[in-house]
Amino acid sequence: MTTDEVLAGVGPRLRRIRKEREVTLAALSEATGISVSTLSRLESGLRRPSLELLLPIAQAHQVPLDELVGAPPVGDPRVRAKPIQRYGRTLYPLTRQPGGLQAYKMVEPQRSVEPDPRVHEGYEWLYVLSGKLRLVLGEHDVVLTAGEAAEFDTRVPHWFGSTGEGPVEFLSLFGPQGERMHVRARPKRA
Repeated sequence: MTTDEVLAGVGPRLRRIRKEREVTLAALSEATGISVSTLSRLESGLRRPSLELLLPIAQAHQVPLDELVGAPPVGDPRVRAKPIQRYGRTLYPLTRQPGGLQAYKMVEPQRSVEPDPRVHEGYEWLYVLSGKLRLVLGEHDVVLTAGEAAEFDTRVPHWFGSTGEGPVEFLSLFGPQGERMHVRARPKRA
C-alpha cells in the first residue's frame, strides 16, 4: 500500500471513530484545540493529515495513532530458524545476518564422544539451558550445568559436547573476529 493510499483512508477512519463515540466536531475541536473547519477538511480528505493534527485527535479519542492511520500490523516477530545438522548435533541459527556475532541454540543428543579439541579464530560464549555440557578447554575438562556459562578465546584448543549422561541444550554466541561479549550488570547496592 502506498503512502497516498494510506493517507486517503485516514479521513473516513477519523469520521467513523468520531461517530462511533458520538462526538461532535465542535466537541472534538474543544478537546483538541483544532478548529472545526480543519477537522471537517481532515475527515473529508481535503486536508492532508499531519502528526501535529493526528496526535491530539488520538489522545482525545484514546486510541493508538496506528488505529487512526490504519497502519498495517507488524510482521511476525518470531525467528523461524531452520535447523542445521552438524557434528551429530542440531544447530538453530538465531541471527539472520551473515558475518559478525552469530548466535545458535544447540541440541546435543546423549552420546559418548572422545573429545577432539580444535582451534580457530574467534571468541565463544556458551550458556547451558538444560542438561550437562562437557567443555574441554586447554588443560581444563569441566562440566557445565543448566544456568552456567563459559567464555573463551577459540585459539585455545577446545571441544564441547554431551557428557554421555543425557542430552544437553545450550546457547552459543560466536564472534569470528574475536568479538567479546559485553555483559552489563547493575552494581550491588550497599
